[in-house]
Amino acid sequence: MAGIYIHIPFCKQKCTYCDFHFSTTFHAYRKRMVDALCHELEIRKDYLGNQPIETIYFGGGTPSILLHEELTQLLTTVHTYFDTSLLSEVTMEANPDDITPENITFWKTSGINRLSVGLQSFKKSDLNWMNRAHTVEESYSCVAMAIQNGIENLTVDLIYGLPGLTNEEWIHHIETVIKMGVQHVSAYCLTVEEGTALDTFVEKGKIIPASENTQAEQFLLLVETLEKHGFLQYEISNFCRPGFESRHNSNYWKGIHYLGAGPSAHSYNGYSRSWNIRNNHTYMNAIEQQTSWFETEELTSTDIYNELLLTGLRTVYGVNLHQLEQIFPIDVRFHTQVDQLCEQGLMEKKSDSIRLTKSGRLQADRIASDLFRLHDEN
Repeated sequence: MAGIYIHIPFCKQKCTYCDFHFSTTFHAYRKRMVDALCHELEIRKDYLGNQPIETIYFGGGTPSILLHEELTQLLTTVHTYFDTSLLSEVTMEANPDDITPENITFWKTSGINRLSVGLQSFKKSDLNWMNRAHTVEESYSCVAMAIQNGIENLTVDLIYGLPGLTNEEWIHHIETVIKMGVQHVSAYCLTVEEGTALDTFVEKGKIIPASENTQAEQFLLLVETLEKHGFLQYEISNFCRPGFESRHNSNYWKGIHYLGAGPSAHSYNGYSRSWNIRNNHTYMNAIEQQTSWFETEELTSTDIYNELLLTGLRTVYGVNLHQLEQIFPIDVRFHTQVDQLCEQGLMEKKSDSIRLTKSGRLQADRIASDLFRLHDEN
């Protein structure tokens, strides 16, 4: 089983915090870009070794900006060149202002069975400084519209650690999406990425970032509130009602293979990782001229071992020690560190697995890196 990720590098406008790859001036070449995406899928049809495709994920950018004929062209290409007989989940990221009864009907007919909606906040001032394309009113109406029109698998994105966001406001945001009836919530801490408009605002003192303590408090409030209402935190930033885990994203964390198409998209087939050119026009030119449009890194056993730790410790399922042992024998240093983390209340150990506690998940990346094997180890 494998997955396909298709990156749609189009957006109506640029959010101040976003460093994902996209363009807001795409109208003159949108058909050329979709043709290039389809051509890449055709050219790399053997990358996954004829594995059946279980999931397709349209990310971006803003995939919901695709015209109906563009989405049809992309999905037809996937069905033509890949085995989709076991396809079970097709996700589209959508902005609230793109969600209409007409679009929902078409998306469902096309096979989209999961929507990921970027709400981010229910606070008007936040949406304004973030330069979001939707209003607070659209945040409420789009979710109700999606559910009323038969979208049974719906996830929304929220951001915490926003400047000036109080804990009370944050709890209100969480409880609001719960009342809306969504099955899944992805919540991310605001980060100031270099080169973004937010980075400039912070440097000039126009925006003061939330403190690390506030970010940690709001993360713990997130976990507590959602778990109280029956949501499972199956990954550090992802929560769902039972049975509504994102299969596509879960497969990333499990090390399942995937092909990424589009500018900046990444691919992984178990022994190598590749990433595409970020520039739209350079990408399209390379596809059309059949010159190289991606770089490839061959993964060492150490890389695979460390990635298994990094991704596994982000999930509620943790890391299977037998899987680690198949790559490298687990040494005394590793066992000593795990025992210390357990004593500190940051980790739990069973006979065949380790996983982080709620407190440990606040330090997931640091803990994983401490457990990494070093490249110069024998």
